[in-house]
Amino acid sequence: MSEVTIAPALTAKDFATDQEVRWCPGCGDYSILAQVQKVMPTLGIPKENIVFISGIGCSSRFPYYMNTYGMHSIHGRAAAIASGLKASRPELSVWIVTGDGDSLSIGGNHTIHILRRNFDVNILLFNNQIYGLTKGQYSPTSEEHKITKSTPMGSIDHPFNPAALALGADATFVARTMDRDPKHLQAMLLRANGHKGASFLEIYQNCNIFNDGAFEIFTEKGTKLQETLFLEQGKPLVFGANNDKGIKLDGFRPVVVDLSAGQSADELWVHDEQDIYKAQILTRIFDDPHKDGHLPRPFGVFYQTNRTCYEDAMAAQIEEAKSRKPADLDKLLKGNEVWTIN
Repeated sequence: MSEVTIAPALTAKDFATDQEVRWCPGCGDYSILAQVQKVMPTLGIPKENIVFISGIGCSSRFPYYMNTYGMHSIHGRAAAIASGLKASRPELSVWIVTGDGDSLSIGGNHTIHILRRNFDVNILLFNNQIYGLTKGQYSPTSEEHKITKSTPMGSIDHPFNPAALALGADATFVARTMDRDPKHLQAMLLRANGHKGASFLEIYQNCNIFNDGAFEIFTEKGTKLQETLFLEQGKPLVFGANNDKGIKLDGFRPVVVDLSAGQSADELWVHDEQDIYKAQILTRIFDDPHKDGHLPRPFGVFYQTNRTCYEDAMAAQIEEAKSRKPADLDKLLKGNEVWTIN
C-alpha cells in the first residue's frame, strides 16, 4: 500500500521572495504586503494558481515581493491584462495591485470596465492621494487646494471618490480599509477573496515622504474612535470612544445622534450590504464631512451583490456556439446592412 504524502501547510514566509523590498522606510505598503502574505496561506489556494498583476507606481512593485506568479505590467493597464488572463485561465486566483494614479488617471477606463464586466478578480487600490513614484505631484484623489510640485498654488481639480466611482460602475463588491489597521485589512482581504466577481478594495495607504499624515485622523489612537465608522452586516451604525454615538437617517441625510444623552438606539441605521441605495449614501460620507454636521468616515464593506461573471458568460457562449452549425463567414461579414445597387 503506497504512502500518501501530505504537503506541509504554507505560511506567510512561503509567499515572501528573496527580492529586496524597495519602498521608502515607513511606507504603508509594507503593512499591506505583510497582511497579504499572512492571508494567502489561509485561502487554501496553491501558490502556482495565484497571480498578482500590477501597473506602474510604488504599489506596482508588489508582484516582485510575492512568491507567486505575477506581472509588473503597463501604466494603467493592469486591469486589461488581468481580464485577458482570467478569460483564458478562469481557474486562477487573480489579484490586481494598483494605485490612485495608476487606476484612476491613465487607467480610469480600464478600471470602470473591469468592474462593470464583473470578472472574478480582486482589485487592491492603494490610495495615498499623491503620485509617489514620480516624486509628489497631485493625483486624481488629492483634495482640492492641494499644494504639490505640480500645483504650487493649490490643485483646482475636484478629486475622485473611489468607492462612489466603483458603485457608479456597477461593481459587485465595494469596500474600504487602511494600512494601519492590520486586523481589519486582513478581514477585508478575506471578504474580497470570498466574493465571486470583481472585488474593489480601497486601501488608505500613507506616503510618509510626499503626503505624510493624509489619513492620520482615521489611524491615530486619539482620534480614530471618533472619526471612523466600521460597517458590520446587520449591525447599527455606532461609533465613538464608548460606542456612545450613532447614525440615523433623516430622510436621505445621515445625522449623528448622542446615545449617551438618551437617544434611542432603535432609530439607528442598520447596515445592509445588499442595499445599493444606502450604499450610495455611505460612500458619500466623504465629500464634505462638516457640511451637515461632523460624520465619521466609513470603513468595511459598503455593498456586495451577485451577478454573472464575464468569464463564465463567455465560456457558456462558446459552448453554445460549438453546438450550432458552422457559420457562413461571408454572411457574418456582410451582416444585415447590405444592399444591391442596380
